[in-house]
Amino acid sequence: MVIRLSKSAMVLAMAFFATLVAFGNITDYATNFGFVHHVFLMDTTFPGNGLMYRAIEAEWLHHLGYACIIALEAVTAVLCWIGGSKLLRARHADAAGFRAAKKWAIAGLTLGFLTWQVGFMSVGGEWFGMWMSKEWNGVPDAFRFFVTLLLVLIYLTMDNDSLAAPESAPAQAAGR
Repeated sequence: MVIRLSKSAMVLAMAFFATLVAFGNITDYATNFGFVHHVFLMDTTFPGNGLMYRAIEAEWLHHLGYACIIALEAVTAVLCWIGGSKLLRARHADAAGFRAAKKWAIAGLTLGFLTWQVGFMSVGGEWFGMWMSKEWNGVPDAFRFFVTLLLVLIYLTMDNDSLAAPESAPAQAAGR
């Protein structure tokens, strides 16, 4: 039971995190939009770098990109809230029932991983050269976020949450 509660709590913690991130991006739109704006413009990357052809100057695309980021964060939060709640409700279920309750959490954690790994590390960090910016480098934060989501996802999907008592070690060694 402790493992099932632990998995539920970790998924709910990720839901809380994604909620705070989405909420912050919505309620402090201008500040956080500045980050997206400069990443898309690539105006704080190394001077004269050969990647500047990738810069996007159309501000409406900056707003669209930022809206997509916020939407992905919000959907991650919703999926993880639903997933964590379903896990809590299924904590007394048989193994198949608890496994079935994992699907929403798996979807939310996966979406969160993809948001920060693909969106921030791959697109922002590599395509737009965000790693070159001293002012607008979100690569370390994105890495911390997606690794945390990935670790919770791995833990959640581990087959270690059965309510049945495991056989004793001597009985297993005797071939029972």
